[in-house]
Amino acid sequence: MGKLEGRLAVVTGTSRGIGRAIASHFVRAGARVAGCARGTRAGSFLDDLTVEERRRCVHATCNVYVQGEVARFRDEVQATLGEPDLVVNNAGIVARESALTLALETWSEVIASNLTGTFLVTQAFLPAMQSRRNGRIINLSSIAGRTGTPMLSAYCAAKHGVVGLTRALAEELRDYGISVNAICPGSVATEMLEQGMPGATPNMTADEVARVALFLATDAPPALTGACIDVFG
Repeated sequence: MGKLEGRLAVVTGTSRGIGRAIASHFVRAGARVAGCARGTRAGSFLDDLTVEERRRCVHATCNVYVQGEVARFRDEVQATLGEPDLVVNNAGIVARESALTLALETWSEVIASNLTGTFLVTQAFLPAMQSRRNGRIINLSSIAGRTGTPMLSAYCAAKHGVVGLTRALAEELRDYGISVNAICPGSVATEMLEQGMPGATPNMTADEVARVALFLATDAPPALTGACIDVFG
């Protein structure tokens, strides 16, 4: 029996990279997984699973910073799989641009995708966790949420915000028995790294980050909350 047998996990941004790896690892640990991604991408974590594994999963189209779409995703998850025990906020985008020339529209979309989406998805699934007084929330920040990186001002601001949101939620939800932690990966071999840091040499794979998420979802003690775990490779 897997460590997540009988558990339901919601994972955002499951069409590629870290989110796809996390969703696949959770399924193989026994979880049912509801994943989502924006509709502009073909494929998802379902493509990495066996036919039997797919039967206990769903993948939906959802833009996580559009409140109506998040509500529809929540309703679909509740109707098909039930209430989640785990929420992994991974969805996000990056824009490489000088702060001097960065368009407000681009700034707003990066903040919305990475930070507002984390807030909206958490808010949507939180009531059920609070009523059960149990649950785990895992947010994906970044090394960019710890340091500054030239040409990535919007992304750094958003990921610093994810760290702050994680710590605030951990304190707010402590008495409900809900842990909230963040993962701050360094350079990971993903399409996003190629977009944000062209030519950078990755220090780890998405699967390695997924193993950290699996630890937070399973073996991490309930007392571990409000932590931002650096995984720099």
